[in-house]
Amino acid sequence: MTNFETMEVEQEGPILWLRINRPEAMNAYTAQMGAELTAAFTHASDEDSIRVVILTAKGRVFCAGADVSAGAGSFDTASGEGAKNFGSGGSGRDSNFIGAMMACKKPSIVAFNGSAAGVGLTLTLPCDIRIASETAKFGCVFTRRGLVPEAGSAWFLSQLVGLSQALRWCLTGSLFPASEALEKGLISETCPADQLEDRARALAMEIAENCSPVALALTRRMLWRFSNDPDPSGALGIDARLNIELGQTADVHEGVAAFLEKRAPQFPSRVSQDLPETDLW
Repeated sequence: MTNFETMEVEQEGPILWLRINRPEAMNAYTAQMGAELTAAFTHASDEDSIRVVILTAKGRVFCAGADVSAGAGSFDTASGEGAKNFGSGGSGRDSNFIGAMMACKKPSIVAFNGSAAGVGLTLTLPCDIRIASETAKFGCVFTRRGLVPEAGSAWFLSQLVGLSQALRWCLTGSLFPASEALEKGLISETCPADQLEDRARALAMEIAENCSPVALALTRRMLWRFSNDPDPSGALGIDARLNIELGQTADVHEGVAAFLEKRAPQFPSRVSQDLPETDLW
């Protein structure tokens, strides 16, 4: 993998840990960080030894938002002041990492070790499971900076918490605690800060040790693809056909045998070469 400047990358068994590592700048986002997120998720997608990705951060803050070290012109990419953080030429910030996260064939977990605001929050929305320290705070602060929600968050946030709640958070731009994020469904659980990585690891291992990588890749794609459809016809058009195809594979034979024999499964299929070829999407 590429040498990373803004993240600490470590593979621990089937888990790829991505730790944002700019604690001296409260882990503020830069274009370099976006490029490194893209590289890490792209690598994880087809690397069979990786089963789950965990995204967290070093220090007391997850990500304070965009790097505004250029001062008032920090977002002015046309003038050049914001170019080092968000690119240049009027193209806006590098959002390729959103596509890489969505296309990743491996489940992803976010562990908010501390507060996340602006892009520090929205960069996590394409991930699948979010947990947080009890003391974390969150904020969709864009309107307070004269900006609009970015990184596709106008869609992602509404998908995750509903339009009404997304409007409230985005239109007020105010910070809200982990307890509110939990109540509204932005995160799925909280825990003490000193237990956060252990809890994220336990979730990742529950997935890695018990689930077929091929089934996981297809399942996360189905849920993201069909969750906003007005009716179940799209999902119905693919799930039975996929299960008929999967039912003939070694993974399903192993999954059923492991269940009957009361043992952990050892799924032989690999995402890199055994995903069904289908145009059903």
